[in-house]
Amino acid sequence: MIRSAAALAFMLASGSGAAGAQPGAPAPRADSTTSTYSVAGVKVIHRRANISTVVANLYLLGGVRSAPGGQAGLEHFLLQVSERGTTRYARDVLRRSMARTGSEIVIDPREDWTLVGIRTTPAELDSTWSIFADRVMQPRLDSTDVEFVKAQMLAALRQRDDSPDAMLEHLADSSTFAGHVYSLSPVGTERSLAGISRADLLRYHREQFVKSRLLLVVVGNVDRATVERLVGKTLGTLPAGTYAWTMPDTLASSRADAAITKRALPTNYIQGYFRGPAATSPDVAALRVASAVLSGRMFGEIRSKRNLTYAVSANYRDRALTSIGLYVTTTEPDSVLRLMVGEIRTLQQFEIQTEFLRPIVQQFITEYFLNNETSTAQADFLARAQLYRGDYSAGERFVAELRAVTGADVRRVAERYFKNAHWAYVGDTERVTKSRLLVF
Repeated sequence: MIRSAAALAFMLASGSGAAGAQPGAPAPRADSTTSTYSVAGVKVIHRRANISTVVANLYLLGGVRSAPGGQAGLEHFLLQVSERGTTRYARDVLRRSMARTGSEIVIDPREDWTLVGIRTTPAELDSTWSIFADRVMQPRLDSTDVEFVKAQMLAALRQRDDSPDAMLEHLADSSTFAGHVYSLSPVGTERSLAGISRADLLRYHREQFVKSRLLLVVVGNVDRATVERLVGKTLGTLPAGTYAWTMPDTLASSRADAAITKRALPTNYIQGYFRGPAATSPDVAALRVASAVLSGRMFGEIRSKRNLTYAVSANYRDRALTSIGLYVTTTEPDSVLRLMVGEIRTLQQFEIQTEFLRPIVQQFITEYFLNNETSTAQADFLARAQLYRGDYSAGERFVAELRAVTGADVRRVAERYFKNAHWAYVGDTERVTKSRLLVF
């Protein structure tokens, strides 16, 4: 409890999304540790923090929307190849240099952006940044390396079906967002990767690695002058480009459906999604709380009371177009699905008293910030607020918005969004009745 309170207090003070106070309490102080500025056309969000590490996240905006048709995964592919050498650093030199600094360059392709970032210390920032910038700006993209990395990525995709959870996620996403860019995988498919050539990578890099697509978020013990110097002589020299960030299109409502795949497994895996609103919607705070309430109720009824599963949850999925995921593994799918429907109907038909909601909201806030207390998570929080809400400081209203949620709000969003689920099922097809999936 002490650790939880201390971590939450730190996050509130640092401005990483916490601005809410209880009614009658003094207004929270503005976040004075974070600022935004532009360096030679590159937008920067900078949080000064007296910590021993530096996180620099570069967001290549657009994600899967930026790849040409039929070439999903191209950007991730290109950045993976860049690890094998740049115009300044041969592969072995690059790897020895990174090992010497003890730093890390991460690549995380997502639907709304591709993240490529640094994890380092203030003392090694210059050296690490030099390699990082060269990978972004001047990847060698040798034909042999391109084919080697392609073979590795294709092998990894072929192994997806060996993991029930990976297969489940792919099937559920493809079904839920059919006809939408979110149905495309940020890492690509066997078909899309197989069709990407070195010439495609070179063309994409030339046309799409432009300043207008970049958002840089820096968190750590580094001053503005250092950030401006590093960006100005590297990323700031890229072409300007004409990219403009926009939220992806929303989807019209569709009827519930289910993709059922037979596998001989010790248990059965079930993943479903309800489509939510855009991240700009005023319903988002209530939907987060409703998801947390539903998750707790399902855990209590299905796991604790009846011992029908070891894993069950309802999770809010934080993207530009939100969704709520239902997940369970069980040997008794029909029984579990019946119980899940019952818990959803309860939220839709009965209003929780707001005073009883407060401890749940406070627990959610505490757990949320405990899960997001790292510098890396803070950088991501700032980027999401900037891109989804139009201003990084919008995150400061996060706690206040959660605490303002009422029992009536929870019932309203449950009625509006907890319907027309799109399911994926992997396991014994004799154990599940499809109609039970379609009643959601």
